[in-house]
Amino acid sequence: MKNIIAIASTVIVLILMGYTFSTGGAFQGGEAGHVIEDIGSFKKKQANNSTQPPENENVEEDKIRALRDKAGNTAMFEVSNAYKSKCASCHGIDGSGLQNGKKLMGPGLLGQSEEKLFTDLVDFKAGRKENLIMKGLLINLSEEDLKEYAKEIAQFKARKEALEK
Repeated sequence: MKNIIAIASTVIVLILMGYTFSTGGAFQGGEAGHVIEDIGSFKKKQANNSTQPPENENVEEDKIRALRDKAGNTAMFEVSNAYKSKCASCHGIDGSGLQNGKKLMGPGLLGQSEEKLFTDLVDFKAGRKENLIMKGLLINLSEEDLKEYAKEIAQFKARKEALEK
């Protein structure tokens, strides 16, 4: 019985190998991965593409826009490094809860008063409001640090309105 299973398995493996070989190999490497002889022509094609001018006329604008998006749209208005490092990834660089038109994990903070923000931060730190991410970010901060965050975030709406004028 063991011999029959071993022979059947071997035949199945050989059939699969033949099928794989007949369909062009098992490479998953894109254009240059299909045939080794193709590497030379791929390099020539790549060299030709790099010397052609880009089709997009606004290349510099696209590069700047991509950089701003990657940096978190820092050109809106200045925020502290503390806010950028702890809050911006979830609440947005401007506290709107959006980045590039997409909703982020955290809610928008724009328009909230300093007192409400401070109370919420204290509640998150103490565990009265359940959010493990917020608790983890705030656990080592003092009450004075929380007041600074609340004060800064409360100013975001006025800063944004001033920029829009």
